[in-house]
Amino acid sequence: MTISVGDKLPAATFKEKTADGPVEITTEQLFAGKKVVLFAVPGAFTPTCSLNHLPGYLENRDAILARGIDDIAVVAVNDLHVMGAWATASGGMGKIHFLSDWNAAFTKALGMDIDLSAGTLGLRSKRYSMLVEDGVVKTLNVEESPGQATVSAAAAMLEQI
Repeated sequence: MTISVGDKLPAATFKEKTADGPVEITTEQLFAGKKVVLFAVPGAFTPTCSLNHLPGYLENRDAILARGIDDIAVVAVNDLHVMGAWATASGGMGKIHFLSDWNAAFTKALGMDIDLSAGTLGLRSKRYSMLVEDGVVKTLNVEESPGQATVSAAAAMLEQI
């Protein structure tokens, strides 16, 4: 079953590489009592993710936070070290959360998993964005193709908050 507007996010634990080292962060810690913009990408360092999707959120970070959003996070089915390297390379370390869903547990629980084996990426996440308030999905924007970032882009999210 795919997550829908009005649903509560499933409990999950992510790994995140911070300036102080690796940490675990739960959905409870990230979303409880907060308004959070969460977006997902099929893979760190992949073209659409690195050249289009992530940069939009980094460039619009202050505008998003100014609208009453407490935090921004990106999640991918990549390991902790890849996500940490992507955070550093993109200039996003410390600006948004780069969450590793290393075993795709969160992605599968949302029903957002996609098999990209034909393109050599294997099991990954669909590209989407959502506004989450106190753990409940308020808006959900899922791309039809993993290679596009329009309905899930930062500009589209800004129109919704």
